[in-house]
Amino acid sequence: MAQDKLTLVLDWFINPNHGPIIVAQENGYFAEENLEVEVIAPADPSAPPKMAAAGKADLAISYQPQLHLQVAEGLPLKRVGTLVASPLNCLLVLEDGPINSVADLKDGKVGYSVAGVEEALLTALLSNAGLTMDDIELINVNWSLSPSLMSGQVDAVLGAYRNFELNQMELEGVAGQCMFIEEMGVPSYDELIYVTNPELADLEAIKRFLRATERATQYIVNHPDESWEIFSGTSADLQDDLNRMAWDDTLPRFALRPSALDHRRYRAFGDFLQEAGLIDDAQPVDTLALDPNAE
Repeated sequence: MAQDKLTLVLDWFINPNHGPIIVAQENGYFAEENLEVEVIAPADPSAPPKMAAAGKADLAISYQPQLHLQVAEGLPLKRVGTLVASPLNCLLVLEDGPINSVADLKDGKVGYSVAGVEEALLTALLSNAGLTMDDIELINVNWSLSPSLMSGQVDAVLGAYRNFELNQMELEGVAGQCMFIEEMGVPSYDELIYVTNPELADLEAIKRFLRATERATQYIVNHPDESWEIFSGTSADLQDDLNRMAWDDTLPRFALRPSALDHRRYRAFGDFLQEAGLIDDAQPVDTLALDPNAE
């Protein structure tokens, strides 16, 4: 019997955040679900959700905060699974620098790379500390997050991933400190999710995809060292200290139940974005997300 083909567009080049996908591929779990999965790294990181919406990919990896905005803009997308089930984003500062709390950012410079969501997150963090956006200078550092912090161009950056930039700084001999946004006034959310156009999607195939990645996640949690060897064995580019450190830091954050849907979490984040003025109305959860196994 011919295998069903699925195309999955990643959010970025392959890195430890994609562990369950690569391990499912390498361990033959997709094949056992009668799937042939083509994994594509995007040339443009903003393209994957649009490709899924247009039916040019069966699945794309995106971010829960972006999903709320894109659905509000009319993109025909729904979340069908979770890859990383907690925020990775953090407010990154120098460990021995002058910033020990968000309140210390008054009159400081904050670097960011993605307009919209990160500004809403920052507004919430500042508000929680009794500040407003007028109290800081916002600087677009265009993905140069840890370098701009280490060089002193900014006092803090938002959008740094706690499993990557923090380790990157350590390897360069500069101690950083991550302030966790979900502990400072931002509702917790799913950092990485699988999205599709539900009108065009083969939900049966997606169920099998999620079963395979759930198996892979269990394997990773049970066999962290063996799974690292499998993952890093797929590319020489992955075999360095940064990826190994990131692998260890990402393991506890993979979704153990990738198809399970937490309605409260999606409602709370929608309310948060509405209060921040980024969307006019918080959308009902069923317009944003579905659990394929409930269909």
